[in-house]
Amino acid sequence: MADKQQTIKKEVTFEGRGLHTGNKTTITFKPAPVNYGRKFVRVDVENAPEIEAVVDNVVQNDSVDSLRGTTLQVDGVEVHTVEHVLAALVGLEIDNVRIELNANEPPIADGSARPFVDLLLEAGIEEQDAERAYLVVTETVDYIVEDKSIEIVALPTDDYRLTVMIDYQNPALGSQHSGLFNMKKEFVSQFAPARTFCFLHEVEGLIEQGLIKGADLDAAVVIVDRQLDDEDINRLREKLQLSGEVTLGKTGILNDKQFRFKNEPCRHKLLDLMGDLALVGVSIKAQILAARPGHKSNIEFARLLRKLYKKQQLTRKYQDIDKKDVIFDINAIKKILPHRYPFLLVDSIVELEPGKRCVGVKNVTSNEPFFPGHFPGRPIMPGVLQIEAMAQVGGILLLNDETDVSNKLVVFMGIDNAKFRRQVIPGDQLVMELEMLKARRNTFKMSGKAYVKGQLVCEAEMMAMVVER
Repeated sequence: MADKQQTIKKEVTFEGRGLHTGNKTTITFKPAPVNYGRKFVRVDVENAPEIEAVVDNVVQNDSVDSLRGTTLQVDGVEVHTVEHVLAALVGLEIDNVRIELNANEPPIADGSARPFVDLLLEAGIEEQDAERAYLVVTETVDYIVEDKSIEIVALPTDDYRLTVMIDYQNPALGSQHSGLFNMKKEFVSQFAPARTFCFLHEVEGLIEQGLIKGADLDAAVVIVDRQLDDEDINRLREKLQLSGEVTLGKTGILNDKQFRFKNEPCRHKLLDLMGDLALVGVSIKAQILAARPGHKSNIEFARLLRKLYKKQQLTRKYQDIDKKDVIFDINAIKKILPHRYPFLLVDSIVELEPGKRCVGVKNVTSNEPFFPGHFPGRPIMPGVLQIEAMAQVGGILLLNDETDVSNKLVVFMGIDNAKFRRQVIPGDQLVMELEMLKARRNTFKMSGKAYVKGQLVCEAEMMAMVVER
């Protein structure tokens, strides 16, 4: 994989109809500067809003259209069925591009990514003077939906590979598998041409749901899985507004169309997976194994990977190397908090969801400076310092994403409902969990709980304010 970011050399345009909306669309790819990313721009909407191609912007619902394609939305402005465009960009390793649309869905063309790939190759690909960002998978990440036998797994490797298996238990399709192991050598010729497909029994249902308004038999492979009489065929032709002949054929595909590859449906599923995982927002180094994937499961897996990427970025902001099971080590904590010996009471941060939750650890040793006086002969960690340790974890939660933490302080304003459940003594490991309750401008309310060996030892609600030093 290339180490430098890439964009296209010139502007290129393509016209067609959207698969589900049926809208006539002009799509224009334009060069973009470094770190711009991939953004769809609705030029038909006032102020031409940009919609970044990241999973945070995916429409979340369980309607049929969410299962038949991936929709992005920002402030009520949508772009439907983005996966083929994104797969083309990933396959050609194009990081930065402005994608202008004069309607709400890219053209479906022949149902594959090849028209977009051909167009982008015509534009030419240009290396940029900036390093490419990567999500590097260092341990297994998996997503399982047991009742649908769906499983997607990411395994560590030093490049990007995908393997997909599908099984529709249909004689015309059967079980299929496919794998992409070398993007540069295989994507353009072996995967970009794979077309979208559906089963004949699904077509009328999709029409009734208000989908595939732009469909025709050149935009998808329709697999025959039930018999139709002449009346059914005429009704299908009328609903799809087809002018040509429609026949069941003998190949198992409507109108006896030929597969471009023996396992073309599986290759298209891999293409869809590539497009959906583009919504992680950066290039990926991982081996992806997917059994029976679909858009909904792809998106949920992309959410897991993007969350992992954000965690890695946060860690690297404050420490040079990743450490297993640690978000911030003690050196990183010192870059965020101003506290120092003998008042720094957090050794590591092991979980962090910015703006939501933070978990820190304090290893309580016999060398703590407060034990000689609290109490001689029977060392017990003062409850007020347990509260302070939780407050420092809260400080990490509030400051971790600040641009310049050196100019910020967390000042605590109040403590409510403090309770101490049991003593904390030398040898204990204090695990502190802080959860955000309210956030308003620069004031915050958090709930804190501290545990030793899974038992609650201390809890309190804390109010704090972020101020300039």
